[in-house]
Amino acid sequence: MRDLPTRVDNPGEEQASSAQIFGEGLREEMYRHEDFYFFSPDETTSNRLATVFDASDRAWGRRIEKWDQHLAKDGRVIEMLSENTLFATLAGHILSGGRGCMTSYEAFLPIVSSQLDQHLKFLKQSSEIEWRKDVHALNILSTSCWQRQDHNGYTHQNPALISSLLAKPSNLANCFFPADDVAAAATWEFMINSKNVVNLTTFNKNPQPRWIDINHARYQLGDGHGCSIYQFASDEKPDVVVAAIGDIPTTEALEGIKLAKAELPGLRIRFVGITALSYGAIGTTENKLLPHDFDDIFTRNKPIVINFHGYQETIRSIMSHYANPIRCSIHGYEDQGSTTSPLDELARNHCSRYDIAIDILERTGHYDHTRKFENMIIDNAHFANLTGVDK
Repeated sequence: MRDLPTRVDNPGEEQASSAQIFGEGLREEMYRHEDFYFFSPDETTSNRLATVFDASDRAWGRRIEKWDQHLAKDGRVIEMLSENTLFATLAGHILSGGRGCMTSYEAFLPIVSSQLDQHLKFLKQSSEIEWRKDVHALNILSTSCWQRQDHNGYTHQNPALISSLLAKPSNLANCFFPADDVAAAATWEFMINSKNVVNLTTFNKNPQPRWIDINHARYQLGDGHGCSIYQFASDEKPDVVVAAIGDIPTTEALEGIKLAKAELPGLRIRFVGITALSYGAIGTTENKLLPHDFDDIFTRNKPIVINFHGYQETIRSIMSHYANPIRCSIHGYEDQGSTTSPLDELARNHCSRYDIAIDILERTGHYDHTRKFENMIIDNAHFANLTGVDK
C-alpha cells in the first residue's frame, strides 16, 4: 500500500479516495495469499476497487473473447449479481480456513442479514469449543452509500445492516466508519489481521477530504478506543461537543462548526471523530471506550451533537450507555430519500452542514441566529428542484 502521511498540515484541503486504498489493500492480499478471494456483484469497477485486477482476474468458466477484460479460468475475483450466493460462498471459504472479503452497494447488503446472523451464531458457539481453531474475519466493504445515491433515489438508500450488526449481543461484529483515506488504511490493517469476527466498513467511493495522519488513525483503533479529538477543530473548555461517524458526516459536521463559529466567533466547540462501533459501545469488540474515558473526551455535562452515517436510534442506543440522553442530539438517516442533489439529500435527513450549525446554535442557546441557515436549506432545496444540482 502507498506511503501514508505522518502529518496533515492543512486538514480538509486535499481530496483522496478511500476506495483506492481498499483496492490497493485487496491487491496486496491477493499477492500475499493464494487463498484470498474477493466476492463482488457486478460492481468492482463501479465501486472504485478495480486495483484488485492488478493481482487477479474475474473467475470465468466459459469462452473468453479477445475483447473481454480481466477474465480467467483461475481468477479469484468472484463476480455474480447475487449477494446471497456470494456471501454463502465467502462464509464457507472462511470457515474452511481461507481468507476473503466481500463488497456491495450499501442498500443491497441487508439482503444477507439473516445469513450474517447464522455466521455470527456459529462463531459464538464455536468459541465455546476447545478444539475449534480460529478463523479469519469475515470482512465486508459497504459503499455507494445513501448520501451519494441521490441520482438513483430512495431505492438505493439503506444503511440497515449497520443497525443489525450492532444489535447482536454476541459482540462479534465491528462497524467501521473511516473519515478519510488515511483512516481507511488503518481500518484495513485491522480488518485483515482480526479473527473470529465480522467487520463491516462503510465508506463513500468518491474522493473525500483528508483530515488526519496515519498515526492518528492507528491511535483511534488502539489506545483511542474507537475515537479521538481532532485538535485542529477543537477549543479548550468547550461549550458544546460535536461528533461525527462516517466520512461525509465528518465533512458536514466540520463545515457546520465553521458556519456556527463564523456566526458567533466566541463559541467554544470540540470535535470528536468516531471511527469504530461495536455492541453497546464506541470502539471495537475487544477495545471498547469506557465511561470514564468518555467523560474525558465528551466532557461530563456539555451538550453533544452527533452526525451519524446510519439510523439515529442505533447510535442513540449506544450513547445511552455513556451519557444522559438529554445531552445528546442525534442526526442520522431518517428514511427520507429522493432523486435529488447531494446537499438536498443530506438536508432532507437533517444531516447537512446547515442542520449541524443550527443544532450547535440551538444547543448553546442562540436560537435567534438560526434563521439564516434555515433559509439556506430552503433556498438550496428550491434551486435543486429546479436545476437538479446544489446551489
